[in-house]
Order: sequence, then structure tokens, then C-alpha cells
Amino acid sequence: MSGTSLDGLDLVYVKFNTKHYQDFEIIHTDTIPYTEKWKAILQKSIDFSAADLTTLDLEYGQLLAERVSEFIEKYAITNIDFIASHGHTVLHQPEKGITLQIGNGQELANKTKHKVVCDFRYQDVALGGQGAPLVPVGDALLFPEYDYCINLGGFSNISFQKNEERIAFDICPVNIVMNFYMSKIGFDYDENGTLASKGEINNALLEKLNQLVFYKKKYPKSLGLEWVQQEVFPLIDEMETETPNILRTFIEHVAYQISNVVEKNASILFTGGGVFNSFLMSRIAILSSSKTLKTTDEMVNYKEALVFAFLGLLKIKNEINCLKSVTGASKNHASGVIYYPSFYEKK
Repeated sequence: MSGTSLDGLDLVYVKFNTKHYQDFEIIHTDTIPYTEKWKAILQKSIDFSAADLTTLDLEYGQLLAERVSEFIEKYAITNIDFIASHGHTVLHQPEKGITLQIGNGQELANKTKHKVVCDFRYQDVALGGQGAPLVPVGDALLFPEYDYCINLGGFSNISFQKNEERIAFDICPVNIVMNFYMSKIGFDYDENGTLASKGEINNALLEKLNQLVFYKKKYPKSLGLEWVQQEVFPLIDEMETETPNILRTFIEHVAYQISNVVEKNASILFTGGGVFNSFLMSRIAILSSSKTLKTTDEMVNYKEALVFAFLGLLKIKNEINCLKSVTGASKNHASGVIYYPSFYEKK
């Protein structure tokens, strides 16, 4: 799994009970940070030409293969049914029928000599869906005991059951914005939200952020880097220059948006890197009046990678892994492409 926050590759080795999906076991985990070179390439990839993206797709597939092979060797893993790969999202404009996750599946299969399931979003977009979020199937089948599942990664997204349907959508940007402004002063992220806690809320900016049209849209809906670059960064840069104030204001924005979509006193499973921002979590708890629950640090860090392994399993079993109630597609379906070493087969 590679997220928009660009903190690195998350890898999990997980065992599923195919008769009782809740009985899963995470056996090994690792996060492999990107080199500065790769981080810079992925940050700029949104502006690449079609030809350059084709090359990048292959090269990134080779990088994935190298890291997965190292992971397998490190833990002396011998029993592998398949590799599920999310890839890295470069373009996501579902309203235009566009989504692109690089990380060539054929290259990954060839280099690792294992079956690969990837390209989880394309089919859903082709069926008129948002191609996101895809994690809610995992939320429903792996974590049914929670009222809400909320991920705090590059973006915040939510999943919950309503009238016997799974509902899910992106709430707002989170780390993709805060990490961007931290990088401008030489840091990867704001540890514990310490710098944000020293800032002051820019109320005019906060009001403008909360008035963005996306928040008035009905679900299904999803966000991408393009939206942040077009709508959020220009707004912030126009109205605030002090990094602590930007972070403090944006944390309040995130907490406010989350409080708008959850009921009070609900049980919430929070996962994703944002959970370790204690200041952000305290503001969410205060504004939402909810039980901000989380499981182990391992689950916080690796839930998305776990779920994409699960989506791969569902695809191989030809079971539904993409819900029309979540993405807005024309039908429920089993999304993804299966690649085999040396040749591939699309299903």
C-alpha cells in the first residue's frame, strides 16, 4: 500500500480464514520509507506526460517488486497465495472517467514469481463509480462491531452501515495538507501536533475552508491531490503565511468536518497516521463528542494494506469487493486485475 501522504510503502503478510473473515492474523509488517528521489518523483508525477507515466509505471513496478522480495526474504516467507498491490495513485478524476495507479502488475508478477492482484479502482470508474473509497468492504466484513470506521491518512474517509447498506465517502484532506506545509520548513510531519498546538486559528480561513463546495455535495464522493492543489493550497496561501497558524486552523477544519458526519456517542475505529497526532485526536474528540477508539498501533498503521490484501482475496474468489452504495457505480462487482508471472490474464 502506498498512500498520498508519501510516507512510504506499507507491507503486510496476513492470513485469512476464508470461512470467517473476521478471524484474520497479521503475521509480519513493515513500512519502507521512500528515498528523497522517489518522493520527489511521485510528488511531480501528476504533471508527467503519458509517455513518462508509462515509463514510471514500469519503474515503480520494479521498485515494488524489489521491496516485496526483500520483505519476503527478511521474514523467510514461503507460503504465498498471491500479492495484492494498491499501487500509487497519480491521477484520480472519476468525473472524467480517469484514475491511474502506477505499479505495473505484470512487472511485479514477473519479478516476484507470484500471482498479483492490482488495478482495483479502474473497473469501478468504468462502471460510473468514484473508484473510491474501496476500504469499506473490509470495514463491513472485518470490523462490524464499530459504528464508524474512519481513516486519517492523506485524506480522511469514513465508512458505516445505514439502512442495511454500506455508506462511505472521503470527508476532507488531512496529512496531505499538513505534511505539505511541514515540508516547507524542513520536516516530514508535525509530531503529536506540537507545532499546530502553538498556532492560532485564522477564523476567516477556517470559514472559507468549511465553505468549500465539496462539503455540500452528497455522497458518494471522493477527493484527490488535484482538488487540494486547485482548491485548498491557493486558499491557504492567500490568507495565511505562518506555518503554526496554518496547521492549527487546518486541524480545526478537519475536526469540524468529521464532527459533521458522525453521531454523538458513537464508537469509532480510527486508523491511519493521523491517529498519532494527539492534538488532532483531542480536537476530534471534543468537537464530535464520540468515543474515539483505536486498536493496536499495528492496526492503525497497516489497516489499509490489510484491507487491500482482503480485496485481492475477494477478487480471486470472484466475490464482491466494490459496493455501488459506496462508489456510485452501476452495480456491485469484483474489481481488480489478476496477473500471472510471464503472462497475464484479465478477469
